[in-house]
Amino acid sequence: MVHLGATIQIAIRSLRANKIRSGLTTLGIIIGVAAVIAMVAVGSGASLQLSNQIATMGSNILIVLPGATTVGGIRAGTGTQSSLTIDDAEAIRRECSAVLDVAPFSTGSAQVVYGNQNWFTAVVGTTPSMFSIRDWNLTSGRSFTDQEVKNMAKVCLLGQTVVENIFGQEEPLGKILRIKNVPFVVIGVLEKKGQTPTGQDQDDTVFVPITVAQKMLFGTNLPGTVKMIMIKAKSAEELPLAEKQVNDLLRQRHRIGPKQDPDFTIRNLTKILETARESVRVMSFLLGTIASISLVVGGIGIMNIMLVSVTERTKEIGIRMAVGAKTWDIRLQFLMESLILSLIGGVLGIVLGIVVSKSISSLAGWPTVISPFGILLSFSFSGFVGIFFGFYPAYKASMLNPIEALRYE
Repeated sequence: MVHLGATIQIAIRSLRANKIRSGLTTLGIIIGVAAVIAMVAVGSGASLQLSNQIATMGSNILIVLPGATTVGGIRAGTGTQSSLTIDDAEAIRRECSAVLDVAPFSTGSAQVVYGNQNWFTAVVGTTPSMFSIRDWNLTSGRSFTDQEVKNMAKVCLLGQTVVENIFGQEEPLGKILRIKNVPFVVIGVLEKKGQTPTGQDQDDTVFVPITVAQKMLFGTNLPGTVKMIMIKAKSAEELPLAEKQVNDLLRQRHRIGPKQDPDFTIRNLTKILETARESVRVMSFLLGTIASISLVVGGIGIMNIMLVSVTERTKEIGIRMAVGAKTWDIRLQFLMESLILSLIGGVLGIVLGIVVSKSISSLAGWPTVISPFGILLSFSFSGFVGIFFGFYPAYKASMLNPIEALRYE
């Protein structure tokens, strides 16, 4: 059997003899590998961005929303019924053993004014617990206290978007910000959180004590009612138990029978976000699968060119057989040519895929993550394509009759 090194040299020499044809043949593999790497990078980037957005929401969180109202047989959406109260939140804190912390919310929107600057933003009335539940730290200043909530202190904390649009480069701490003509002292600035998975800017928010929001800003037909209660479980393992405990407690407090629909809705944020993650994973798989089709097409191109090469070199094959080359020597030569074409295409495809991924990230603003595993997988698959689609031409060449091959013109 011909030495492997000699076989590789013969294969390279044959490919160099037809440079343009070899280059065009590898083009399909180059495009296929580049497409796989770029698509996987986009999918991985989307998954990473979603994970980062999920992290900004906090961990082990349940959200309790009021139920839906029904007027004239028409049922409105979740949250339209005023069925949750601050007392419900305090009861959950006291009686649910799997719950770590609780924060009620009273929300609305308002124009905030400082000097000659103004900005329309979300205003959230809550308690200090909200910031620990959301893992939301301050860049400067302090949070308001439970005592300030009880005393209805007119103090506020600002998100980064509000600071940028109202104060610019000016230091906001200690300044008077007017919300619906009510003066509030800025006591703290929160760190940047970015967007939620639904695209909402979390930093475009002003936080005030919930008592002030209810009494001075938004008011309510039913004193003490809130628009939402956010709950943090003690751990991910205790999240289902916390959900059950909260459900049982609120049913008991609201006097809801076993067969009656509850006047509240509990949403497990972790389950919702896991569903979003799964959607991204499916999208990444589909993108990778579609891109892999390009590799298969490239493999078919290699097979076609190798069949042409076998036909063109029939006499050469006959001469090699006449001087003692065995069946596997001929087969290995053509397999090696096919493999070299694929691997060269794989290397160039990797380079092109990285360039395309970086270009997508910089031009379109989409996050991309280039995975070493994805690169290795694409390169390995390109080699497999070369062997798989090169086998039939190699087999055909090795099965030629030496006498007939020598007579071929």
